Amino acid sequence: MLRLLTPGLLFLGLASCVTNPVSGTPDLVFMSEAQEISLGRQNDPKIRQQYGVYNDPKLQAYVQRVGERLAKQSHRPHLKYTFTVLDGDEVNAFALPGGYIYITRGILAYIQNEAELAAVLGHEIGHVTARHGVNQYTAAMAAQIGAGVLSAVVPQLGNQIGQELINILGNALLSGYGREHELQADRLGAEYIARNGYDPDAVIGVVGILKNQEEFEKKRAAAENREPHVYHGVFASHPSADDRLQQAVAEAQKFKTGATTKVAREDFLKQLDGTVFGDSPREGVRRGSSFYHRDLNFAVDFPAGWKIVNQPKSVSGVSPNQGALLDLSTADIGKTANPREFMTARLKLGDLTREGAVEGTKLPSHTAVSYINTPFGKRNARVSVVYLSPRAYVFHGTTKAPEELDKIDPLFLATAKSLRPLNAQEKKLAEGLLIKVRKAAAGETFAGLARKSPLTSYSESILRLINARFPEGEPRPGDFIKVIE
Repeated sequence: MLRLLTPGLLFLGLASCVTNPVSGTPDLVFMSEAQEISLGRQNDPKIRQQYGVYNDPKLQAYVQRVGERLAKQSHRPHLKYTFTVLDGDEVNAFALPGGYIYITRGILAYIQNEAELAAVLGHEIGHVTARHGVNQYTAAMAAQIGAGVLSAVVPQLGNQIGQELINILGNALLSGYGREHELQADRLGAEYIARNGYDPDAVIGVVGILKNQEEFEKKRAAAENREPHVYHGVFASHPSADDRLQQAVAEAQKFKTGATTKVAREDFLKQLDGTVFGDSPREGVRRGSSFYHRDLNFAVDFPAGWKIVNQPKSVSGVSPNQGALLDLSTADIGKTANPREFMTARLKLGDLTREGAVEGTKLPSHTAVSYINTPFGKRNARVSVVYLSPRAYVFHGTTKAPEELDKIDPLFLATAKSLRPLNAQEKKLAEGLLIKVRKAAAGETFAGLARKSPLTSYSESILRLINARFPEGEPRPGDFIKVIE
């Protein structure tokens, strides 16, 4: 007689019982170690493509060396670990199952020494060794089975395991695995760095620095009406008030390899010197109301006071009241004879009104008002096409209130007019900002450094944060400090 399995029995049939490498206790999981490694290997190129790999072979090699030393002292030393610095200004680090670990250049700016770098990498190694990603996938799959969706899962389990895991863990990779798993990752990270001769208190030090950065970033994001970008390893409370974190780090003291512990501040700062800060030249650099793109060799000026949003396929300007939007994208000119033909043949625009060349530019151009779909709905919008060989630069300007178009239209046209190749000075600006390390002079203050800084906003707070002197404290003469140039 054919019997139907209950969801619990189905779960047990699909799951395998393995020993957790960290706890030594049995784990029921849906994924073997071989599948885990394969998943990381398959998705590593996607992460690299999405974020970009930071182009500094010496820094990459340095981070790999530090990470490998930690991994050798971990609970899964047999895995082949890769540590990659991503070309992103957000403050983050995360890991894929199987030993693929990523850290952004953005978080490196806030780290003070090699011990703190090791603490961040050790935290992410902890997620891998404790198989947090695999466990979270298993819990999610069990919930699906309990909900009666097994019929959609069982036939395709082998083929869909990679995509299902990425879908389920997408937020966890960037936002964390929850309080308990994050605390365990900190505990493991503290153990791994202690076994390598670092001071385990570096975990508390770096979490404190990142907590300060998080609080500042949340206030800044609220003022700029956007979501904050913060590191998932930081908890709700400050580490100085987190008894469980303090206890976890204290327990790691027993793994210290000697009476002294290394910090390696100068070694770390030497590697960090010259690293890009903020926008990546590869993706374009924002300076005030202007945007410079090194690789595409163009500059453009958005209206003063507008927020510039740089996305993978376009760059946009948003008015202070968010009632107007100007989007700039690029495309190959192709076989179109002129910008007007590009608008009708490639953009499929019809019923062009108020059209003609963009006044004030020597570049081939055409502009018109057309009734099109926009982020605010279907309405009249100002569309301009400017040729800067070999590309067409396409501007779409629209307003939330249709009657506001006439008022904002001169700003749309002025931005299209401003498109130009980079001149010598702009080529320097397009290289972006750099972190430079030097010794502080007597009498220097962060307020004084901020006045000389090319940072256009929050300069003193940022300098304090990257030097672990937030919200107060001044450089001491002779100390190495980070400045932005």
